[in-house]
Amino acid sequence: MNNLQENQYLVARPIYSENSFSSKHEKINRYHKTFLDHLKGFFGCSAAKAKRIAFTFLPIASWLPMYNFKEWLLSDIISGISTGTVAILQALAFALLVNVSPAYGLYSAFYPVIIYFFLGTSKHISVGPFPVLSLMVGTVVLRLVPDISNGMVNGTDTVLFNMTNETEGLSIAEKRVIVAGTVTVLAGIFQLALGLLQIGFIVIYLSDPLISGFTTGAAVQVSVSQIKFLLGIKVANFSGPLAFFYTLKDIILKITGTNIADLVTSIIIMVVVFIVKEVNERYKSKIPIPIPIELIMTVLATGISYAFDFRKRFNVQVIGILERGYQAPITPDVSIFQECIADGFAIGIVAFAVGFSVARVYSIKHDYPINGSQELVAFGIGNIFCGCFRGFAVSTSLSRSAVQESTGGKSQIAGVLSALIVMIVTLAIGFLLETLPKSVLGALVLINLKGMLMQCEQIPILWRKDRYDCSVWVVTFIAAVVLGLDLGLAAGVGYELLTVVFRTQFPKCTLVASIGRTNIYKNRKDYTDIYEPEGVKIFKCPSPIFFANANFIKDKLTAAVGFNPLRVLRKRNKALRKIKTMLKKGDLHVSPKGLVCTSYDNYIDMEEDDIEFDNNRVEELHKPIKTDDLPFKIDWNSDLPNGIIVPSVDIHSLILDFGAVSFIDISGMKALKGIIKEFLKIEIEVYIANIDSDVLDKLKNCEFFDDDISTSMFFITVHDAVLFVFEKKCMKQPYEMSALKLSGYSPYVSGYTNGDLRHRELAIPSETKF
Repeated sequence: MNNLQENQYLVARPIYSENSFSSKHEKINRYHKTFLDHLKGFFGCSAAKAKRIAFTFLPIASWLPMYNFKEWLLSDIISGISTGTVAILQALAFALLVNVSPAYGLYSAFYPVIIYFFLGTSKHISVGPFPVLSLMVGTVVLRLVPDISNGMVNGTDTVLFNMTNETEGLSIAEKRVIVAGTVTVLAGIFQLALGLLQIGFIVIYLSDPLISGFTTGAAVQVSVSQIKFLLGIKVANFSGPLAFFYTLKDIILKITGTNIADLVTSIIIMVVVFIVKEVNERYKSKIPIPIPIELIMTVLATGISYAFDFRKRFNVQVIGILERGYQAPITPDVSIFQECIADGFAIGIVAFAVGFSVARVYSIKHDYPINGSQELVAFGIGNIFCGCFRGFAVSTSLSRSAVQESTGGKSQIAGVLSALIVMIVTLAIGFLLETLPKSVLGALVLINLKGMLMQCEQIPILWRKDRYDCSVWVVTFIAAVVLGLDLGLAAGVGYELLTVVFRTQFPKCTLVASIGRTNIYKNRKDYTDIYEPEGVKIFKCPSPIFFANANFIKDKLTAAVGFNPLRVLRKRNKALRKIKTMLKKGDLHVSPKGLVCTSYDNYIDMEEDDIEFDNNRVEELHKPIKTDDLPFKIDWNSDLPNGIIVPSVDIHSLILDFGAVSFIDISGMKALKGIIKEFLKIEIEVYIANIDSDVLDKLKNCEFFDDDISTSMFFITVHDAVLFVFEKKCMKQPYEMSALKLSGYSPYVSGYTNGDLRHRELAIPSETKF
């Protein structure tokens, strides 16, 4: 640190305005591609482009030939088996959230994994059911196919989907499978379309706080939905806003009918699984493969339930008959699409956001690229395939992906092997799970939600770091719980975008000053050793200037300088008109000793402002001040004759630091031009510094400049503008400038060289006054 304080750098260069810089440093005239050029490039083809497109849409062709079978295959086999056992149990459990038979969860853990093996770009994520998506699909299923025959849910009419020839006569369970598959296909279509349009960047609109708040709210919804399995009671299905509270109310009313066997089973499962998972996490560096406690407890619970006949003796709900093998695909019911377009889009976006977020974690950890648009294509085709084969929407799970990565998985070969494990259960041994109590699956769902529920710990951290982000988390969480997942996500995104508007619409504009008499300019309120040249104000705008914040920035600027230039102009014009009237009447004379006022009958209180002027007078008062026809020069800050009072102005130069202005629209340009002209009319010089070259080019293209506003007002840096003002004012009040040594970490020297104001370190002389 001491060495850093002793270091110094010296700079010697002219003061640069944008004009002088451009004249000495020629700018390359780059060719910018037009829309037609991009169109030709998009439809053009070459061997290299064809190869790149093939590798993009079929990533397996790029990584499989380089697969190291000798070193990686064994790790992938171990990882695939471990991940497969977890995937089976999660698929069975999450199917309960969709309100379909657990067998269809196995389909969702098989088909999309095979598709992702060929089309996905991540090496480590485990594709399959995700609790939040399962609940979102289940909400649509209950809305379109409720339990009760009269179509009443939550006290409101629910429209059942229109029956086609293929769906007439089907049972409620079969109709639900069709609805789940159809909404999954719709979500996949949205994902595929966005992927083909290369709109993978859409995930940037779902910030980490929003995703975290939404998934936590969804975890709360999932937890409540599983209580009925833990207690062994039948609860009415509710959907729409406030469904969470209606469900809680129904649970409380029916809690006296709790099945003790289900409750005890659930508690034992949750306690044991929780303890062993904590052991796995704490000793993961010493345990090569995590203890598959979910599998162990599932096998034990199934065996005990079969041995003691829980279903008949204790009236325990079991998963029942599992369909052996794979059923024929279904045709999605197009009539359902119009009933769940918004749901399909929300499911597709959430599925991609969750999957891409997890994939990005592992891509950064293991240093390999992933393609957002291709991930959309992979998830889209996977969901379309899965929906057609009676599955439901999938994404990835952080816990399941963590198992795949922590057990040594090197590629998606581990994913394919996990799918083979699922296939074995579906084809051969699924019947062994028919006596598995649903309370066990419900308990496993709750335990797997621990990570998402623990995201609540982020609230105090976000509050300390960024209160806007904290509010996004809280609002999204509350909206997801109160309004439901579909409306909750929309409300969260809307509020998040609103916070962006707030941040840009109400920026923290500040006055900056030189720190330690150097070329460093910071907020004048944050430091004690500041230097502000007399008569100069430096205003910093930290945001783009556009229609929503143009007037706000204008108000902040007038507040920062301490006066409204338009009001000053109006006051001066009124005073000037009064002085001319007095001269014309002979009430005011010019003498060698100054002005002599011979009459005080025409006294006017200039503070009486803005009292109904006709349009001509208002326009006249807003014209630039012209004193050329007067026999004397008016000093507006001194005492004026006949008690005329105008607001005093203590600055002669205003510098606008536009280093953070990334763009400016037409409304912003109009407001900026207006405020600059107002300052110029009252003889305050305005300079703009640090402006981005693209913003300056836009000003030129939009005819921002005229006789009053020119590019000579623009400077490369704030310090260039300050030194230019200093030089300009020194020409009127010359003084001898000597080399100085200022206190600080290193000596700074300033002086004139060859007629240009040059500086070795851009220091401002301490005795300089304007």
